[in-house]
Amino acid sequence: MILETLPDIPRVLTGLAEWLACLLYVLLRRNRVHGSRLVLLAVVALAAQIGVQELAGTLPLALWPVGMFAAVACMYGFIVTATRVSARDAGYFCARALVLAELVAALHWQMHCFFFLHDESSWLGGKGMFFVAVYASAFCAVFLMESRHFRRAQPLDVSLSELASAGAIALVTFFMSNISFLNANTPFSGRLGLEIFYIRTLVDLCGFVALYAQQGQRLQQRARAEVKSIDGILRIQHEQYLQSKRSMEVVERKYHDLKHQIGVIRAEGDPQKRASFLDDLEASIRDYGAQADTGNGVLDVILTTKAMECAERGVDLTYVADGALLEFMSAMDVSAVFGNALDNAIDGAMQVSDPDRRLIKMALFARDSFVVITFENSFTGELRIENGDIVTRRADRDRHGYGLKSIRYTAEKYGGSMTVNTEDDWFVLRILLPMPAARPRPGAWRSHATRSVGSAPAGSAPAGSESAGSAPSR
Repeated sequence: MILETLPDIPRVLTGLAEWLACLLYVLLRRNRVHGSRLVLLAVVALAAQIGVQELAGTLPLALWPVGMFAAVACMYGFIVTATRVSARDAGYFCARALVLAELVAALHWQMHCFFFLHDESSWLGGKGMFFVAVYASAFCAVFLMESRHFRRAQPLDVSLSELASAGAIALVTFFMSNISFLNANTPFSGRLGLEIFYIRTLVDLCGFVALYAQQGQRLQQRARAEVKSIDGILRIQHEQYLQSKRSMEVVERKYHDLKHQIGVIRAEGDPQKRASFLDDLEASIRDYGAQADTGNGVLDVILTTKAMECAERGVDLTYVADGALLEFMSAMDVSAVFGNALDNAIDGAMQVSDPDRRLIKMALFARDSFVVITFENSFTGELRIENGDIVTRRADRDRHGYGLKSIRYTAEKYGGSMTVNTEDDWFVLRILLPMPAARPRPGAWRSHATRSVGSAPAGSAPAGSESAGSAPSR
């Protein structure tokens, strides 16, 4: 039993605290209504919030959760009506507003009972001034704190797990702060009036700190993701610069070689030898074509860079790709999938002892409502599998072996899948990605989206054909 009975927070003050907490977050977001319409909506919300609290006070204790649910529903309705946020984001703000309202109301009432418990004067005097001072200072301080976490132009994008976490924190906080009023005979209940108020205020404070820390962690994760994205873009730009520099060096080197070769051809009187020299000259420059043009800038850089690498390492790379299909993917994800897959394919092809069989084929095309990506490379040896996953054959396993995991993670991120298997002497990697529903199905392949480095392997499948992505003819 409670040894000392003290008056609980008046319902009108609880409703006012809940309304002010919602208004705080409404002012931190872009509004659906402005000016007089916003003021009118706020007044209606205030009347509804206080009315619901007064009505809940008349309900029996068994229906206390119903009254609380109605109050939370009014808070949610005010936020979702007044601001340009999604239903999920509104729920996130509602959880924060509930805990904030409980904290401010509990803090004020605890100090009110300490200073004015036996004061019978009107609320128009010192009690009213104290109430205004506490509420104004508390909500202004929180507004300044939360304005650092919530920017008007910054989307919130709360995930289901984050919403569930915030809701759980608010629910546990509210339950633990009010358990003494529901049942004094529990290990977590207080039995003295001021002790009950202290427990409620302390629990509400812990709940608000937990929610504040959660939002801070969300911002840190977003900042890390943005830094990673920017780093990826800069890395791609750097690779493009290095590729351009290497291309210029190749052109300069070929220029000097061509001057001497042209002189030899001019001096040769035998037409057959001259034709043979011309064939050799054509073969020597065949591997240095123009930059890839698939319709996706990031993919162009990757393919051009890997094509140059293949040419220098004696690997025959053939690809057919419609880069426009990848417009729904971020630059970092395109780089992760194609960079890792081609690196693995080059490493696998280089293990083949016969230089003429160091082959790589890549295809990117649409089939039904899916984007299909296949990477095939000549392969020798056996796959090493541990715990159901293919592991690297390199000695330094702490630094290598994450390529396929990264590709699988990216594919699953877009609701797709990745499969790997070997077919005779070929290693085949297939990626299947569902296209966004709002995206129209792409049309025919563009002719300039095809690029071959060296001669294409016999039996290579044309873009979009039924054999694309299957084992190459051998």
